[in-house]
This record gives sequence, C-alpha cells and structure tokens, in this order.
Amino acid sequence: MRVLLFTGKGGVGKTTLAAATGACLARRGRKTLVVSTDPAHSLADAVGSPLGDEPSEVDSFLYGAQIDARTLVDDTWETLRRELATALSGLGLDVLDAEELTVLPGVDELLSLGQVRRLADEGPWESVVVDCGPTAETLRLLALPEAVAGYLRRLSAWRSATRVARSVDRFAAHVESLRALLTDHETTTVRLVLTPERVVAAETRRTLTALALRGIAVDGVVVNRMMPSPGWWRGAAASWLRTRRAQQEQVIEELRDGGLTGRTLRTVEHRAVEPVGMEALLEIADELYGKASPLVGDVGAAPLLETVEAEGGVCLRIVLPLAKDSTVRLARVDDDLAVTVDGFRRLVALPEALRPYTLTGAESDARGLLVHLESPL
Repeated sequence: MRVLLFTGKGGVGKTTLAAATGACLARRGRKTLVVSTDPAHSLADAVGSPLGDEPSEVDSFLYGAQIDARTLVDDTWETLRRELATALSGLGLDVLDAEELTVLPGVDELLSLGQVRRLADEGPWESVVVDCGPTAETLRLLALPEAVAGYLRRLSAWRSATRVARSVDRFAAHVESLRALLTDHETTTVRLVLTPERVVAAETRRTLTALALRGIAVDGVVVNRMMPSPGWWRGAAASWLRTRRAQQEQVIEELRDGGLTGRTLRTVEHRAVEPVGMEALLEIADELYGKASPLVGDVGAAPLLETVEAEGGVCLRIVLPLAKDSTVRLARVDDDLAVTVDGFRRLVALPEALRPYTLTGAESDARGLLVHLESPL
C-alpha cells in the first residue's frame, strides 16, 4: 500500500489535485481511498459526492472520507484524558495539576492522523491519498508524533502505577506507529502543491526544509493554476497573459534552483470553470500525469546525518534543502544538536561515537549543513 499526502498553502488547490490523483489511480484499477483531514471539508465538493467519517464509494475503485477531528477529540481523547487524570489524582497529585498534565495541544491533528492510519490499515486499499490541511496545520500534524514523545516522558515519573503505565504505554504505542508510518519512505510520501507566486514558493521551500528535518520524504511538487499556453492568446489581453506567464515561469525556474533540484515538478494550467466531479478531475489527472503513474516521484532520499572525516576532528553533514536566504541556528543540547531553520526546530541525536566531541562551528553548502566537531583528545 502507498500513502500519498497532499499539502500546500490554503487556497492553492490541493484538495482538487488530491482528488484528481485518487480518481486517476482508481481509473487504472487500483482500489483507492481519498481521505481529507482538512477542517474545510471541501473534498466532497470536489468529487461531487457526499462523504462522511467512514469510506463511501464515489466511483469504481474509488472511495472517499472526510475526518471530523472535533468528534474524534470528544469520543477518543477525552476518554483517555479522564482515565489518566483519575489515575494521577489517585496517586496524590492535585486534581488541577492532573488535569493540566493531561492537556495535549494539537491532539485533534494527532487523532486525525491516527484515523487515517486506521482507515488505511482496515480497508482493502492499494493506495491512500490524503488531502491534508493547509501547510501550517500539516507541519504541526506531521511533527506531533515526535513531539508527543516528550510529553509522554513527563508522565514517566508515575509509571509505577499500573493504570498510568497502561494508559501511557497504549498512547505511546499509538504515537510510535504514526511516526513509523510517516518516516517510512517506501510507503509514505508528501506532495507539495503551490501556485506560481513568489510568496507561495517561499513558503513551499520552508515546508520542504521542515519536512526534511522530520525525516519525512517529499516526492514532488505540483505548480497549479499556470496561465494557459500562448497558442490561443489574442487581442488586448494577450500582452497581460504573456507577462503573467513569463513571471510564473520565472518562479518555476527559481524553484528548480532553490532546493527542489532533482525532485519531480509537475504543472497544471488554470481552468475557466471550477473542476468539480469525476470528469473534470480525470481531465486534470491526464494533464498532471499523462501516462506516468501518479505514485512515481523522486524523494531525493538521503540519510539525515552523514559523518565526514576532517583534520583534527570530524564533520557531521545534516542533509537539508536550504534556500539561499534561510536563517539557520545550531546549538548543542546534551547529546543532541538543536537545529533551527527558518523557525522550524528539531533535536537531532548525535551518533554515540560523536557525543564526547565539542561543537566548534558550522557552514552551509549545496547539500545542507556541515557541522564541525572537535575531538576530545
């Protein structure tokens, strides 16, 4: 089974492209689920069919679902939260402290991702296409499985209590299964959608870096709403269209040169009529993929860390796509490196053999960051 997640800045057309991809896979005989975690719930509008929390048939081999995160929080998290709070207060912890300890920001996104995992595992799907929320929400969602590990460590002091241990272990296993799904490059990849505008392209580059920091693979980029090809341009509008198309093509060239080198880049032209329903979606799919498989892309996969021998010590390369204007901060935190790029931060565990070394500096190059470490001897 393949899982393909679509995300992008709000309003760029990611829902339509996710639906078109699912429709294309289904037409080629793959049993496919298209599921939306976007609170906007526009997937049903795109496919022209009502959708609920559980998969329903949209067309031959194609099923759809829209996840209601609020309901998941009410039905699932609140039960576990009450169980944890009761167990902690039973150990003598103040009731208010127990309630505070069991508050988990972003739990709705986490449960949405868990629901995607459940639907993927329980169904007969060969492909699962996920229409994620806008970029900011998606980055928070994809970062949560790792971040929640720290939250769970806060509960470890009370693990001697059987009820706490059982609750924490169950939740930890759930979180770990999500982390494993997201970082399995053979199964799960992300496809970024943008419109050919510099502001949107800049956010896309930052998203690519943030996902790389999390070890999540991006297999391609789709530039949506390109001005149509100039073959039919006539009259007074031709000059405006020519100028706009030239600007869009310049944005694409800058994308190719600014961290997206080697990744599959596809384009889709703007349409005069909003694409709704299977016929319109399949038309987009034909333009988007032609005869190629919608699942084929180039993840640019590489280990996040590479050790490079250097005189007087070693260099540790952190493989990341960096824009020329990226702001990078690096610090040593115990046995980890705290790497912050354009506001996105991750603790990267140092290889055990390098933990006695001292951080002396860093520089960037075409492949990412090169961190200098000095031998303790």
